[in-house]
Amino acid sequence: MARPAKGARAPELKPVKLSPEEVKLVRSLVMYEDEDILALNKPSGLSSQGGRGQVNTLDELLWAFAKPGKARPRLIHRLDRDTSGVILTAKTKPAASFLGRALMARKFAKTYRAIVTPGAPDLRQGVIDVALRREEIGREAYMRVCAPDHPDAETARSRYATLAAGEQAALLELEPETGRMHQLRVHLASIGRPIAGDVRYGGALVVGGHPAPRLMLHAFALVFPHPRGGLKRLEAPVPADMTQLAAKLGLLQPEQLGP
Repeated sequence: MARPAKGARAPELKPVKLSPEEVKLVRSLVMYEDEDILALNKPSGLSSQGGRGQVNTLDELLWAFAKPGKARPRLIHRLDRDTSGVILTAKTKPAASFLGRALMARKFAKTYRAIVTPGAPDLRQGVIDVALRREEIGREAYMRVCAPDHPDAETARSRYATLAAGEQAALLELEPETGRMHQLRVHLASIGRPIAGDVRYGGALVVGGHPAPRLMLHAFALVFPHPRGGLKRLEAPVPADMTQLAAKLGLLQPEQLGP
């Protein structure tokens, strides 16, 4: 799920020293750039922010784009570590402020692709309007469905539509109307259609005899107001591991999953 980035307006931190390999990696992820924004196609397995251990997060890798006398690009929103797809950064403080306000005002439209099991939802399309609450277990955070009057309840709405379906899996298009942590993952699990590869929320690790190598969730498209006016649409091609699994399951041909 995409969520607002932490500390979007915080003072600039001390630069992070990156290896040549890290610089090459993050530069290879760039899918769009202009004077105000920089968009990247984040791979699965790369934390947006707040990662643990010795591996740098995407937020830290953005130091590769820092220029003398200017702020480095700032994340506008986040994606879960194992979710791939389009993620937006601002190259200037005015752009970061503008986009941050637009995000909070729900002027961003996000579209995802997901492979779920065990087949299509009973209703081929619909809205999941179920409140969520955060639960801490040790050092890990989870989201749980809850009654709307629960003291910790947060409203959450997700639209879905079935693009293709087989006996054991389905390919869905998802549009979250709110941006709660793990929202799409928990909502789909709540209707008995967890995302393949989602260990945390009950997703199948093997589908039709084929392994789900990671969380099969991809941030496919992002539409947002551009700081200089008008709406901008960005699309991130669905990665090979997801297109290959979809093809093996007979859901769609790889070229039908995206650009």
